[in-house]
Amino acid sequence: MPLASMGGHTSPKQYLDAQFNYERHATDDRQAHGYRVLESACPGNRVYYAALERFDDGVAGEVTAVVCLVRWNPKAADGFVFAYKDMSESMGPHEADCPLRVLERLTSTNNPVALDWRRRCFATIRRRSRRLPDGALIRFPEPIAFGDDTRHELMRVLRQGNRIILTRSDGGGRYRVSNLLDRKFEIVRERKISPTIFT
Repeated sequence: MPLASMGGHTSPKQYLDAQFNYERHATDDRQAHGYRVLESACPGNRVYYAALERFDDGVAGEVTAVVCLVRWNPKAADGFVFAYKDMSESMGPHEADCPLRVLERLTSTNNPVALDWRRRCFATIRRRSRRLPDGALIRFPEPIAFGDDTRHELMRVLRQGNRIILTRSDGGGRYRVSNLLDRKFEIVRERKISPTIFT
């Protein structure tokens, strides 16, 4: 859709929040019901995650997750800057990068597909919260190929502020690994050899 069709909203998150907040008024054969967004996020304007609470006649009900794939290109040459595809958690979206603040608002469910999606989201959060101290030695399941025609399985962490650089296990070279905390690796416990002290 073009920006003019977004109802004055200037970002995917604003537009989708407004779309998922709605109420249908009561009729003779149907009670009032609707949804409200309790918490939402759209990291990198790529995927939108929201905790949606259903309500009937003003009474709050279950809270489930909705996931939207987002295509956002405000400089699109053809003027079509925004598109999205929405899914419920019970459809088992592949995207599993939902922030903890959204997951914490969801009510319990017995749906096996939704439970699997939530499990994958929590696994992502755990992976990304791993501490990688400066100097740690890590091992990948398979060697990673780099642009200098070398391959390394065992690498050492070099922290520069918030940036993580990897070196060879001997400390040589400088390498960047994309999405490092999303990758599988183990921290290798190194034997510490204490110096001999003569008294």
